[in-house]
Amino acid sequence: MVELNGKKILVTFLMHLGDLTLTTPFIHALRKAAPDSHITMLVDEKLKDVVLFNPYLDEVVTIDKKGRDNSILALIACARQLSKHNFDVLINLHPNERCSFIDALTNVKLRIGTTHSIFKWRWDVFTPLDRSMHAADMYLDVLTQLGVKNLTHNGLEIFPGERHIEEANTFWKEHGVAPEDKLIGFNIGSAVVTKRWAPERFAEVADHFANSGYKVVYFGGAMDEEMVQDAVSHMKTTPVIATGAFGIGGLAAAMRRCSLIITNDSGPMHVAISQKVPIVAMYGPSNPKLYGPYTKDAVIVTAQPPCRGCAGGMKHKCSDMQCMTRLTVAQVITAAEEMLEKHSKYT
Repeated sequence: MVELNGKKILVTFLMHLGDLTLTTPFIHALRKAAPDSHITMLVDEKLKDVVLFNPYLDEVVTIDKKGRDNSILALIACARQLSKHNFDVLINLHPNERCSFIDALTNVKLRIGTTHSIFKWRWDVFTPLDRSMHAADMYLDVLTQLGVKNLTHNGLEIFPGERHIEEANTFWKEHGVAPEDKLIGFNIGSAVVTKRWAPERFAEVADHFANSGYKVVYFGGAMDEEMVQDAVSHMKTTPVIATGAFGIGGLAAAMRRCSLIITNDSGPMHVAISQKVPIVAMYGPSNPKLYGPYTKDAVIVTAQPPCRGCAGGMKHKCSDMQCMTRLTVAQVITAAEEMLEKHSKYT
């Protein structure tokens, strides 16, 4: 067993939005295991809102991994800066090459967690990731391997700051959303093309709920604007467009307002879950047992009959896209209505 309490701990993680959000149960459980420790987390600057106001962390350190810090010299400088903090324990949660390189060069008393194979010799306690688990449980399992028994947590958690909450409230007022309005959010983008359901099908679902008394809002980042415009062009009703309007903190605060989020498998899906919003999620090539909604308040919709062209496992590839094209509008509407009724918000 590794002693974690009363230590200066650095947790490092430089993966993507959804992945980082899936580490939040780990953060909560780590704080319970080490209530008297000073816990710092290293993350990508663009994603810092995921953990910036997390009450279980004492400090957040960032690097701009695809910007100003995208060089060997910058990563070395990061390691030198981290070394000045005199951390007792470093816990790395993913064998990402960039993060593993920084960790290997950081002076620390005890280096634990996982790492890229070429740096494994630098690790004092190596904890392999169990890829058969859901990703959130996989990170929690690192604590199990370190001897932590109590892994209780509150699921995915992002804590928007006051400015994020004000930003969201201002947006709703400016777009004519009244306190009594019922909202259904749509997240139609995904960084992986094979995870995307067709915009015209989202449009059909959106029209259905707009005609059922809901206000429809499209979320997503600036990279999703073209897809959203495509969906809106197929609609007969007028939605609220929040695409590109928020950073991560503002997005989390805005999603809180929704009765339901209908979404592709994507980072914003996990953001919605962190705000305890019910989810209907379309899954194609991804394995929901590994990447699915980390909540009981979700319905996963998949193609029927199942697609045989998907890679499965940790892959996100489909040879013919039928895993998404076979997924029907009727399936999604039925799942959404059932979820709304379950939460007593559908009338």
